[in-house]
Amino acid sequence: MAGHVIPHFQNDAGYDTIEVGVTEFMCCGANPPHDHPHVYLDMGDEREIVCGYCSTLYRLNAALKATETSPAGCAFRGQAA
Repeated sequence: MAGHVIPHFQNDAGYDTIEVGVTEFMCCGANPPHDHPHVYLDMGDEREIVCGYCSTLYRLNAALKATETSPAGCAFRGQAA
């Protein structure tokens, strides 16, 4: 896992489903202070996975880049310290 960045995604808008371009990522829930523990999700050989904290369904869309989502705007960008 070292050597590459794991993308983080959030769901402030409360979408039922978010398409992502990766199979391994972190779900943050919503942006702080309304986030849940940042959990690592791995789809493995599947094409979708549900976050156990916020129930967001994440679906693989191979046409998206690693930090792109559909609907747009669900990539989490942490605040600089």
